[in-house]
Amino acid sequence: MARLIIEVWKDGAEQTVCLAGPMGDDARKTMSPNAELIWRFEAESHFDAMTQYNAKMGRGKYTTEFAVDYEPYPDEWLRIQRGL
Repeated sequence: MARLIIEVWKDGAEQTVCLAGPMGDDARKTMSPNAELIWRFEAESHFDAMTQYNAKMGRGKYTTEFAVDYEPYPDEWLRIQRGL
């Protein structure tokens, strides 16, 4: 199961959660030059990532109605993230 690196960026009052590496480039391009990386962590799925994010930020339990959010990240995404 692929464990991908997830990044949390702060840009003014906004926070953005995205994948590290090339798959998060589009999200990072929307940020101002003053945005700062505040946290990096690993997750196995979108649900895992958002559960960890909510816990760290003191938010309530993460819920989703989308079954795809529970699916593990594909191994191919790990190869892309590592530049292989």
